[in-house]
Amino acid sequence: MNDISQAQRIKELVLHGFAEFAAGNIDVLRTLLRADFIEHSPGNPSGREAFIEFIAQAPVAGARLELKRVITDDQYAVVHYRMVPPGDERGVAVVDIWRLVDGQIVEHWDVVQPVPEPAEIPNGMF
Repeated sequence: MNDISQAQRIKELVLHGFAEFAAGNIDVLRTLLRADFIEHSPGNPSGREAFIEFIAQAPVAGARLELKRVITDDQYAVVHYRMVPPGDERGVAVVDIWRLVDGQIVEHWDVVQPVPEPAEIPNGMF
């Protein structure tokens, strides 16, 4: 009998999805996002197909993604990473919050912050 917790299942799903997306596989979102996916970030569309079309053209699709941490419980995944678009070596600090139901993402929130000069963050961003 497999005694893996729901939080661990969510973590494994998110880690796999993040790795696939970071490697350039945008189609992984078709299995990760529920069709009626709800987006809470300003300017980003809700709905799986509209969101995938949007994200395929967004800076994140061509950026290097450096995963820093993943925190999960039985319903949510919080993913903290550095997004480094081409030509911007400092990059952007991102925290994504995903709510999952039955192995699919049903809602998304995020917080995005440019990484400042190192002198401004003596303890680091990550």
